[in-house]
Amino acid sequence: MVGERGRGGDLSVAAGGWWSDEMSGHGCRQMEAEFVRRYHRHQPRENQCSSTLVKHIKAPVHLVWSLVRRFDQPQKYKPFVSRCVVQGDLEIGSVREVNVKSGLPATTSTERLELLDDDEHILSIKIVGGDHRLRNYSSVITVHPEVIDGRPGTLVIESFVVDVPDGNTKDETCYFVEALIKCNLKSLANVSERLAERHGSG
Repeated sequence: MVGERGRGGDLSVAAGGWWSDEMSGHGCRQMEAEFVRRYHRHQPRENQCSSTLVKHIKAPVHLVWSLVRRFDQPQKYKPFVSRCVVQGDLEIGSVREVNVKSGLPATTSTERLELLDDDEHILSIKIVGGDHRLRNYSSVITVHPEVIDGRPGTLVIESFVVDVPDGNTKDETCYFVEALIKCNLKSLANVSERLAERHGSG
């Protein structure tokens, strides 16, 4: 579960918060802060909100990254995605059409791959269309190796910036997007940890 929300401090997270799960001790927080500074620099405008979420997963980084990097198959761990179609080869600039399961205020989302770095383990996407209110949404997700309880684990950091829709506040917008990301990260942890158990690692 993702827990306490931090504002300010040693993290430059603009109009949103910094959410970290219960496994983050002081040493981990410093490491998280450094990764956020290095890879998650968003510069939200006045009408935008931004936030960063952190999850520790008890599975080795190669397993977690094998799920995260699949721009063409987000449904491998994202519980709200029912279908995804990518036109052409998978490369920077590729666009995917995502179908969203019922229960959310959307049915489709069109998303472009901005960055896929298999060496640094970075995935960045931008939403470019769909029947939802997430305008100018960009996200970055990075995965980093760490040790959890003496075994290989993974630190996952996901950040975003998005326009605040008319009629909503920054807090309301951040809360909605953070809730979706928390569900995704929880599912990513569950799927990754099951894979780790199956492979006898993690």
